[in-house]
Amino acid sequence: MASPQKTPETPSEPATDPVVREKVDLARNFAFQLLKGIKQIGMYRHNEAKYPEFLNSALKAIEEYTEKHGPLSLKVEQQNFLLHNEALFSEDTPLPYKFFRDGIRQLIFRPGLTLQELVTFTLIALSEPERGADDVLAQLWKASLEHVEYVVVEGFAMDGSSDEEVAVEVDKVVGYLYARLRSNSEDYLRFARVSAEDLDAQMEGVDQIRGVVIGGTYASDALKARLQKEIEEEENERLFPKVVSAIFQVMEGGVDDVSLLEEIFVQLLDAMLIQDDYATINNMVLKLRAMAQREEDEGGPVRRLLAYFIQKMGDEQRLIRMGEALKRARPKNPGDITRYLQALDEHAIIPLLTVLETIELQENRAFLCDVLAGFAKERPDPFVMRLQSDRPQTVRDMVYILEKCQHPERLKMFAQVLKGKNLVVKLEVMNILALSHSGESRKVIAELLNDPISQVRMQAARLLPEFDAEKAYADLLKLVRDSGFEKKTPDERATLYGALGATGVPNALAMLMQLMAMKPSLLNKKKVLDDKLLVIQGLATACNVHTYKVLQGVVEDRSQPVEVLTAARKAMYQTRKALFGDSVQSEEA
Repeated sequence: MASPQKTPETPSEPATDPVVREKVDLARNFAFQLLKGIKQIGMYRHNEAKYPEFLNSALKAIEEYTEKHGPLSLKVEQQNFLLHNEALFSEDTPLPYKFFRDGIRQLIFRPGLTLQELVTFTLIALSEPERGADDVLAQLWKASLEHVEYVVVEGFAMDGSSDEEVAVEVDKVVGYLYARLRSNSEDYLRFARVSAEDLDAQMEGVDQIRGVVIGGTYASDALKARLQKEIEEEENERLFPKVVSAIFQVMEGGVDDVSLLEEIFVQLLDAMLIQDDYATINNMVLKLRAMAQREEDEGGPVRRLLAYFIQKMGDEQRLIRMGEALKRARPKNPGDITRYLQALDEHAIIPLLTVLETIELQENRAFLCDVLAGFAKERPDPFVMRLQSDRPQTVRDMVYILEKCQHPERLKMFAQVLKGKNLVVKLEVMNILALSHSGESRKVIAELLNDPISQVRMQAARLLPEFDAEKAYADLLKLVRDSGFEKKTPDERATLYGALGATGVPNALAMLMQLMAMKPSLLNKKKVLDDKLLVIQGLATACNVHTYKVLQGVVEDRSQPVEVLTAARKAMYQTRKALFGDSVQSEEA
């Protein structure tokens, strides 16, 4: 137990005394500055050279107190330091408990405290015996700080009770022991001897029992599971936001050394990526941007920190790890991932395109393509280059991205893709073009009516009515009346009639009805029958009220061949079901 040189403060003065009020305010300022310095040391633990700088404000605060009022004697409680029964810390901190746990009940800071002594004291307070360090009491004893003293209570016993069963109120005892340690001599002892008789004299009236431990009950399995779940929630959901909040609270005081913060932010980034905590990362970016906007200097420290953090967010290894999670499973919070990706800069385009190649789940590919479309507006070159890929899926994705970003040269690029020989790619590009319903897209698709591949021609015929119906009717009618129409395959001819019916144009319906009214002769019976079956297919494809009435008229016309009646009846019921949602039972011809 360390001994002081001068008489400590007497905590018996009333709190309303102006002198006592001044003492408490000065002591609270010291506690605030000390706690702030401890937080900064915790953030920059690897930079020991800056420890004195972090604690300089705390040293000035304690010097202001000791110069006016002499030694600062603090009572140590489990959750706070007290001066005249006033708590000094305004927020929860584990600092007092570390001293209380090792039996320290008073801390005395004497005039002349040096900065190095304060640094040593702070590092002792930050040490963790659970990780192999000595306890606080042993470290203070070894450090032998000249201007920092302490009073220790190891324990008391009562007749018939063990140390584990009874805790005794010892405030009066501590006061007596401290009085025996006082000395005005320059040559004083660090330890004092106290007789049992002296102690008994001072124990008079001390009979308050703080608590009695009678027995304990074992925790149930359910309680253990619940506590374990709460610990996991604390670590995964609340720990990182608290750490981030503490870091930004320190940053509000000013950022001097960006390089130190860069390492801290990258470590937090990796930790949160492991936890898939993209929401906290997004909040960090928002806070950094808000702080950067308040900086007048374009090259200010916060702006540089923000740029560095976003660069690290877009590093290839981090995005690839994200891609591993997106390969086959839907993310829990796709909106958070989208906001994370949207915060990246153009340096992340190539890594994101690499990630896109590995994702198999179509839903995840779609939302990643939506994010990439934002980058394609400013830098389309990487996407244009991939239009020449041999992988149909890659080409489809690039076409979707360029179409979504409305790149001004996209139609020329798509036209080049459509000149290729890959049927799957060509059909996919045509479907994407049809989504825009623009005149430029219609022109490209109309040109494909003369494509050498029949599947492409049929797809173009099906898509044209989705643009301008009158123009589609004119283009399709030209093909139907062309001399080479009969040379086309039955499927292609049926598709062209179906496209004509899908236009819904009155002239197209009149033409189809005229064909249905044709009377066959001995020479053209087969051709007329085939044409009528094609007309019915066209009417079914149109799927509107007018075509339904035409089909109904065909069914009622008993002069039509059996094949025509059967096809017309089936088409009529299919049209009725599509229009009105009725369940129609199939009837025999």
